[in-house]
Amino acid sequence: MTIQNLEKIRNECIQVVTTVDDEKKANEIAGVLLERRLVACVQILGPIKSSCRWKGKIKKGEEWMCLANARTENYEKIEATIKNIHPYDLPEILAFPIHFGNSAYLSWIHEETTFRS
Repeated sequence: MTIQNLEKIRNECIQVVTTVDDEKKANEIAGVLLERRLVACVQILGPIKSSCRWKGKIKKGEEWMCLANARTENYEKIEATIKNIHPYDLPEILAFPIHFGNSAYLSWIHEETTFRS
């Protein structure tokens, strides 16, 4: 792999985070994103303790966190897919650029999210 190709792949990758209050729903989100080739992988962590302000009150509970590795160009489809499945009125959906990483792994993300007909 050339330096230019590696730089291009690095700039194309993101990690998308969402949380949900049900492990089954977290698995459903992961499955749909993977089936549609919008992400290369999803790690589900949990339960985690979560606290937030919601409608003027402090709420505490357990959630499962989904960390998905994907291409930047797929973000809008990922967000729309999560919103369609997610039970919350206002789901947390955040994306972070991946600036550095194992070049073979970043290439794998790229390959696994390439649409095939």
